[in-house]
Amino acid sequence: MGSGEQDGDEGKGIGQAPRVDRAARCRGTPMKIRRVLANNRRKVFEVTLAGKKRLVFPFARLEVQPTSDDPIANVYVDRELGAEGFTYVLKSGREGTVHVEDVLEYNRDPDHLRDLLLYRLTLEAQKRIAATRLARREIIRRLGTSPTQLYRLLDQTNYRKSVDQMLRLLQVLDCDVQLVVRAKSA
Repeated sequence: MGSGEQDGDEGKGIGQAPRVDRAARCRGTPMKIRRVLANNRRKVFEVTLAGKKRLVFPFARLEVQPTSDDPIANVYVDRELGAEGFTYVLKSGREGTVHVEDVLEYNRDPDHLRDLLLYRLTLEAQKRIAATRLARREIIRRLGTSPTQLYRLLDQTNYRKSVDQMLRLLQVLDCDVQLVVRAKSA
C-alpha cells in the first residue's frame, strides 16, 4: 500500500467531501429529548432534555402553526427520530416535527454554539487541506504535533478539540480567521 492510500478499515479519508450530519454537531452523541409539553397560555413548547435542561420553543417558529380554531391536540417525543425531536398534531390532523437542533439554536445554548463553531471551523479546515499544496508532513511539523492529532483535528465528529487548536491549524494553512462580536439584535 503506497503513501496516501488507505485500507478499507482505516477510517475516513480526509479528502472526502464533508457532509453535514446533525448528530455530529452534538459532541458525538445526539441530544435526547426526555419530555415535551405544549403551553398554550405562553404559546411555547416546554422541552426537557437529557440532563434535566429545560428549554422553550415558541409556536411562532413552527412550520405548521396552531391557531385558536386549530389548536394543538397532541405533542409527543418522536421515537422515530431517536428522541432527537418531537411531533405535534393539530386538531385538524395536520402535524409538524421539530428537531432538537432547532430548539438549541433558538435558545442560543452556549455548548451548542461552541460545537457549531468547531464544526464550521473543521469543515473549512478540511476544504483548505484538500486545496493546499503543503504536504501533510509539513503541516504536522508546523503544528508541532503528531499525524494522529492532525486527523483528530480534521474529524468533524470530534468535539474534544479546542477552538484554539483549530485556529492554529487554519493559521498554518494560511487562513486569516476573524472573530466578529456584535450586540444581539432585538
